[in-house]
Amino acid sequence: MPVTTQDKRATFRKMHESGCFAIPNPWDVGSALALQHLGFKALASTSAGFAWSIGKADNRVTVDDVCTHLTALCAAVDLPVNADFEGGFAHEAEKVAINVARGVKTGVAGLSIEDSTGDAAKPLYDRAHAIERIRAARKAIDADSSGVLLTGRCEAFLVGQADLDLVIDRLTAYSEAGADCLYAPGIKTKEQISAVVKAVHPKPVNLLLVSPGTSVAEAAELGVRRISVGGSLVRVAWAGFMKAAREIADKGTFAELANGYSGAELNKMFK
Repeated sequence: MPVTTQDKRATFRKMHESGCFAIPNPWDVGSALALQHLGFKALASTSAGFAWSIGKADNRVTVDDVCTHLTALCAAVDLPVNADFEGGFAHEAEKVAINVARGVKTGVAGLSIEDSTGDAAKPLYDRAHAIERIRAARKAIDADSSGVLLTGRCEAFLVGQADLDLVIDRLTAYSEAGADCLYAPGIKTKEQISAVVKAVHPKPVNLLLVSPGTSVAEAAELGVRRISVGGSLVRVAWAGFMKAAREIADKGTFAELANGYSGAELNKMFK
């Protein structure tokens, strides 16, 4: 029986009610299908991974690029897909709402909005404006009763403002403005994670893990609901590619090609 968009959205919301799950980040249709094949129950897009896959730097893609990409991901898999929708591809709340409405139409089950500006001189939106942007996204999602889950992101730690009180204040405000899930990429210690989880309870928290350390079981003990890995999987893939390609370019040898994944297995997975 075909899995509908509404099925995916209902499943995704249910997954946030209890437990802790990993939501890995594919960068194209092939990697999305591979992750589905491995048994993951939901996926999340990666802005960086997608940008690199089309030869652009992170945060240099357009809303058109991203909506086309999300449509392809959602159509390719039977799993819920959460969209890394960056900052909504606009500064003004009204324009964020317009773009979010476009994002919803791609078939995503969830969508996140950041509060970073891209301006090094003023890396975060003013608190009131950041809240208004979340409200606008919420309104756009609810306009057609889509059921898309909204994640509010505070980027403070990623832009050099490692102020946990600021993060908690913003995430709490985003929750009150309509965010269903809260996310502070960059927090790492058990104390930081626990504090965020406690502050926004009973809303679920997404934790970003980009290096060895915390396991799913350990995150679950801290009350984390879901774990994403951002661009880490695609960086691992690029690492293998660049190592093999550099060997050919610099040495004229081909030893690293012996480490490639089986073509027969790939064909079997994608048949």
